[in-house]
Amino acid sequence: MGTIDRPSMLRLLAPLVLLSSVLHGALLAPAKSHQIESALHYLDGDLQLSSNFSNGEPTQGAVVRLLNADGTPGQELGRTNTEGRLSIDLSSVSNGTVDLQVDGGPGHRDYLELPVQDGEVDLNKVVVFPFSLVMVGLLVSVRRRND
Repeated sequence: MGTIDRPSMLRLLAPLVLLSSVLHGALLAPAKSHQIESALHYLDGDLQLSSNFSNGEPTQGAVVRLLNADGTPGQELGRTNTEGRLSIDLSSVSNGTVDLQVDGGPGHRDYLELPVQDGEVDLNKVVVFPFSLVMVGLLVSVRRRND
């Protein structure tokens, strides 16, 4: 059996994701459910996370943590404030790529893949996981580069 490269896989998954999104929204999601949208930027040399629900409301009190390599919760970095913001200190994080989770409660999570070098993040290389869908008990994630 041959292998499929990443662009081909994403093209194959795109229609499935759209269909799943419609079904998920119509059948599985509570009426008041909103996805979380997070962004990173540097302010006065400090890495700042801003997180909001898709309706624009700040994601207040969301737990921000690093994930272990196996996807289990790892080091907690803090909680977002009433404006959905948090300053993040990655100075103790080893160089490489780490997964960051913004956990606003069941069904309200955002995931970012951060390239860390000497405690700094290259914001041009952050990968956001915007579509997390539950479909027949399986979690399907499609990566989108945050340009």
